[in-house]
Amino acid sequence: MDKIIKIITAIAIIVAVLSVGYFISQTSKTSETTLGLGDHGPVYFFYGEGCPHCAIVMPLIVNLSKKYPDAHIQILEVWQNETNQGIYNSVNQQMGISQLPGVPEVIIGKTILVGDRDIPQQFEGLIQKMLKK
Repeated sequence: MDKIIKIITAIAIIVAVLSVGYFISQTSKTSETTLGLGDHGPVYFFYGEGCPHCAIVMPLIVNLSKKYPDAHIQILEVWQNETNQGIYNSVNQQMGISQLPGVPEVIIGKTILVGDRDIPQQFEGLIQKMLKK
């Protein structure tokens, strides 16, 4: 009986990993096509539900996503949502980050901003720069 449970668990993990990979590949293709930004890729904001630093940054992110709808900012909660956590891990890995920086985190193009100081100070300027290209 234990062997069957282990096999079913292994199959479930494989399906979950493949699903996350498919979702990420579809999200990246869709975002790049929608944005028309070529090598800029999507803009991510990763946060954790209940994170006090994320709560400070969230109103800014929401306002900037309304102010710059063409940036297509993807707001993804990563502490409670396993799919979003998979995206968070994968995107950071693609950026060459082996030690995950934590939340709040913004990834825009090849730039990573972390924390409730850097994001408010730099994010809007990076959006403007990205949209001008």
